[in-house]
Amino acid sequence: MALVVPPPNDKKRVKVYELRHNDWFDRGTGFCTGRVVGDESKIYVESEDQPERTLLETRITKEDGYQKQQDTLIVWTESTGTDMALSFQEAEGCAAIWDFVSQVQQHLMAIAGPDDALSDDAMDNFANPLALPRPELSNLEDIASLMRTVIATPQGRDSLSKLVISEDYIRKLVPMVTMAEDLESLDDLHHLCNIMKMLVLLNDTQIIEHVVTDDVVMGVVGALEYDPDFPTHKANHRRYLKDRSKFKEVVPIQDLAIKKKIHSTWRLLYLKDVVLARILDDPTFSVLNSLIFFNQVDIVSHLQGNTAFLEELFAIIDDPSVPHQRKKDAVAFIQNCCAIAKNIQAPGRQTLYANFIQNGLLRVINFALLNGDSSIRVAGTDILVAMIDHDASMVRAYIFRSIQDNKRPLTDTLIELLLIENDLGVKAQAADAIKVLLEPQQPPPPPNAETMARNSNNAEFLSKLRNTTAPANPQLDSFIQNFYDNSASKLFKPLRDLEKRKPIVNLTFQEVSLFQHLIEILMFLIRYHLFRSKIFIFQEGLPARIAQLLACQHKHLQLTALKFFRTCIGLQDDYYVQQMTKNFLFEPILNIVYITMPRDNLLNSVCLELFEFIKRENVKPVIVHVVENYRAKLEEIDYVDTFQSLILRYDQMQGYNPEADTTLFSQDQDGNPHRTSVNGNQRWQGVKEMDAAEEAYFNTSDDEDELANRRGATKRPSMTNGASPLARSLVDYPDDEEEPLGTTNEAMDRRPIERMNAQATDENAKSRIPVPSTPPPERLSEKRRREEDDEEDELGKLSTTKRRSSSVSSTSSGVNVGSNSNNVLRRKKGFISSSRDPTISNDKIKISLGARSPADGDAKRDEGG
Repeated sequence: MALVVPPPNDKKRVKVYELRHNDWFDRGTGFCTGRVVGDESKIYVESEDQPERTLLETRITKEDGYQKQQDTLIVWTESTGTDMALSFQEAEGCAAIWDFVSQVQQHLMAIAGPDDALSDDAMDNFANPLALPRPELSNLEDIASLMRTVIATPQGRDSLSKLVISEDYIRKLVPMVTMAEDLESLDDLHHLCNIMKMLVLLNDTQIIEHVVTDDVVMGVVGALEYDPDFPTHKANHRRYLKDRSKFKEVVPIQDLAIKKKIHSTWRLLYLKDVVLARILDDPTFSVLNSLIFFNQVDIVSHLQGNTAFLEELFAIIDDPSVPHQRKKDAVAFIQNCCAIAKNIQAPGRQTLYANFIQNGLLRVINFALLNGDSSIRVAGTDILVAMIDHDASMVRAYIFRSIQDNKRPLTDTLIELLLIENDLGVKAQAADAIKVLLEPQQPPPPPNAETMARNSNNAEFLSKLRNTTAPANPQLDSFIQNFYDNSASKLFKPLRDLEKRKPIVNLTFQEVSLFQHLIEILMFLIRYHLFRSKIFIFQEGLPARIAQLLACQHKHLQLTALKFFRTCIGLQDDYYVQQMTKNFLFEPILNIVYITMPRDNLLNSVCLELFEFIKRENVKPVIVHVVENYRAKLEEIDYVDTFQSLILRYDQMQGYNPEADTTLFSQDQDGNPHRTSVNGNQRWQGVKEMDAAEEAYFNTSDDEDELANRRGATKRPSMTNGASPLARSLVDYPDDEEEPLGTTNEAMDRRPIERMNAQATDENAKSRIPVPSTPPPERLSEKRRREEDDEEDELGKLSTTKRRSSSVSSTSSGVNVGSNSNNVLRRKKGFISSSRDPTISNDKIKISLGARSPADGDAKRDEGG
């Protein structure tokens, strides 16, 4: 392919940008060249840092809409629809690449096929006849009507853009604004406003750049002041733009091109945010943002590379002879630079802050934060927050060096600003800056990490959690430790002073805001500094002071205090729980519940959620403390079941009352044996009440039962569905207080024991008692046999038993599973007491609870007799 202009062989330094989500992404810096490979012409950009890496390789086609903006920018759209841009360091390099692209496109158009040529000729034929009337007042209506018709099609928009640029039509329309105002012709002014709107919305970068030039901008915004949508109102855009006080040159800028870009950027921002805010469409909005972005990149690049300019700028702050107003303007200029830096890519922002810090940016921040002028304090806080957002470790390193040099650290300045500042916005920014500076490199562990690992049965959970933590930073640890040693007590002094202020009344808005920020900082320290904060908080007595704020009149402050206690409980740390119960910090929380009990407001709901969490997570020390100290108050709060559940949980944790308990041997001392209260003195569900015959049987004394057995009394009635779990035990063991057993006891009838031994070996017993529909977890005979094996020495010393018929024994044992489990401790106590008697035999006794037939019983009685 023969080109009139050969491809540029020398490399041009350039930045490559790609539009992603309406934001220009910096692909990197490299060197641009144009090449012809075979029949294709391409633009290559090789990386400056890694020459083997290609940042851009794009083929030039006649369809791509290449545009040259300003002197150093080329913008186009790839065939995939991606918007790309090349920002050249020098205008000569941009011009060389632009000439190459233009020559390639013209050559492609010349060798295009007949259809393409015909379509291009048609476009030319359509564009050539387009002619706008002469810009005169009498023709304004015709001009507006013709433009409205032409912009309806894309081809018409392109033709109109070319015509306006080639004939410099906007500059010819500008004098019409003054003439219409002199004639007070409101209709002509409305036509001019509509014409200017249509020209700006053509979405052409050359037109927009032309609109903001010095000799055109006033006429354009003057026409836009007369919006026909608001015929009775007139804006004052020209008066704002003519105000030269908005542009303050703290240090003279010698480069006229940069100064021109500063003015153009300011006007573009005003057009986007004020003049055209109501009528902007997405394409025009994107074009305006692109122009502003590239202008700002050029401005920042120039400033950060101008060493003399930076030295003169930062010397203004240190010079005591400089007037206060000039220092104020210098701080405002640095604030604007930091605000612009937020929009540029990270490498450029990093270079800017590095140059600023090298020339004394942190001294400027200290000066601004301690200044008496509130506007300077606001600007200084903005600079600091922007710096911390960019790289907090850089600020920490500076503070650490100040501490080592025995200078006042920046954290103390922030603390003083937080305590004395009346501006609520500055307070919030200072509090956020303190939290960011104290934030460790590793994230806080989850509050219930151990519980989560235990509940999930995942042994690898905690190991993974430990492995993901970042290694400790000695400098950061030293910085945080210095904060707790020297600065923390100053920060939380207003909270400590609340001890002398009872009751908490007449708080100002500044005090309420301060206490809120201090409590939020405390919650941050609790979550991130688990060990250091724990000791500091309770040594200073801060939880008790925060509890005082629960009695103030400001609801949002009460909610913040409740949030603090909820954070402490949520950690489930024994130390926090112990300190809160020791200092009775749940009392003011319960008072809030009691006071707000009739109303379901946010304050009441937060308190309920706190106690619901305690109940759900079963925080036992808190449950015991609250119920033991405030049980009467809890019983009165009955509109929700949370507190009644806490009382029930407490009762379940306490179990039976040892003072009210009696041994099994003392049950016959009264007519009504003592029964332990279970579940609030209610019987177990699913257990049938005893009928009259069963009750009479269990109330029968041992002597009467012995006499009935010797007379051959009939078999006692069996219980079909079981008896109460609180019925008397199967065997009546001797009490500790009875007399020592003598020869009379040794000679007692042992036939019941022999019968039970026979029942244990009788595998073919046919009479079985029906078991409940829900089988017990374990056969009671096996359970009893195992227990008796464990206590064989105690059972061997037993000499007296209570006779029971086999049917009744099996029925009672089949039902009394629950009660037997509750009485295990009592039996063991009786066993141990009985084992102390030397007169009791050590023979092993086997007891079976199974049923047997009457014939077997008679046979055993004959053998025993």
